[in-house]
Amino acid sequence: MSDKTILVVGTYDTKDDELNYLADVIRGQGGDVVTMDVSVLGDPSAPCDHSKHDVAEAGGSSIQTAIDGGDENLAMQIMAQGAAALALRLYRDGVFDGVIVLGGSMGTDLALDLCQALPVGVPKYVVSTVSFSPLIPPERLAADIQMILWAGGLFGLNSVCKASLSQAAGAVLGAARAVEKPKADKPLIGMTSFGKTVLRYMVSLKPALEARGFEVAVFHATGMGGRAFESLAAEGAFAAVMDFAPQELGNHIMGSSISAGPDRMTNAGASGIPQIVSIGCYDLVDFVGWQEAPAKLQGQELHAHNRLLSSVMMNADQRREMARAMCTQLAQARGPVVFLLPTQGGNEWDRPGGPLQDADAFDAFKSELRKCCPDNVTLVELNAHINDPAFSDAALSVFDGWLDDGTIPRP
Repeated sequence: MSDKTILVVGTYDTKDDELNYLADVIRGQGGDVVTMDVSVLGDPSAPCDHSKHDVAEAGGSSIQTAIDGGDENLAMQIMAQGAAALALRLYRDGVFDGVIVLGGSMGTDLALDLCQALPVGVPKYVVSTVSFSPLIPPERLAADIQMILWAGGLFGLNSVCKASLSQAAGAVLGAARAVEKPKADKPLIGMTSFGKTVLRYMVSLKPALEARGFEVAVFHATGMGGRAFESLAAEGAFAAVMDFAPQELGNHIMGSSISAGPDRMTNAGASGIPQIVSIGCYDLVDFVGWQEAPAKLQGQELHAHNRLLSSVMMNADQRREMARAMCTQLAQARGPVVFLLPTQGGNEWDRPGGPLQDADAFDAFKSELRKCCPDNVTLVELNAHINDPAFSDAALSVFDGWLDDGTIPRP
């Protein structure tokens, strides 16, 4: 009897040996395997549990349509749509416990869609020739995806690629055995922040919310943290959100690669989740520390956080653009939104006399925010800094009001 089942996905017409090797390692470790073929033109050496025809049909198309299109990119998008839909259905039916996908750039493109379709907590491993590559934009990555480079494995098995394949096979089976999936025994609050050096509200808010019967997950807003936050918001996983660190939106509109994608600050609203939002580090644009600053930001004041990460201060015009972008995203919300604006600053470094204070630029942001704040957003100005107790008290006051009027059900 095997304890966990792994879905093994790939193009069995061209990578039959490698995919069968993955399956053999998983079975050798006591796991079971379900196979999915995402080929288009050829056929596997032996039938898969879910054929290429099953995959294409799950996406509302057919293999013949993929072939007749005469374009490999179009064909793989048909298969990606089908693979994502079929994998989600199989997971919901309890068919598998984790997934591993093997591919080059084409297969990786498909793998990213498949992994994004599965909930957080489902082990997702991708063995790819382009793992960790700048080809992969952050918004394509599932919140808990794992990748390993398919070293030396472009064509056929060898001792080098077996090292990668066997690690991945063991890792996905081990993860399926060990994972403690998110539980729904307490309603979940999603909060965005940075470390306590620059933002501190979570230190008091987390225990206060837990005392009210909620679980609190704090997401580090450095690209993938925001991606995880948005992914869970899109699933409707949160009872409410405290999205106090919108910096990833600024990163995105200013051209930084440290982005959570163009849908940052939209998914909670699209799901009707109550939102309290604010301006933590809104004025800083992060970029990769060992690369040049984005073109829009060159020549502006720079703060080197470490060798991986640097930040540029926005000027007045850029802060106005940030205010408009936040308002545009929040205007789409179908649930209640309260925007807490601490008028004395949005991070520890911008306090009066602080190293990153720019009072005129902050005034420009506040003025633009007041002007463009959409009708569905309640703007509350606080004569406080975001790290002052008064800010956390105000956030709790809004939250408790929503508990009292039933906007947020009590646990």
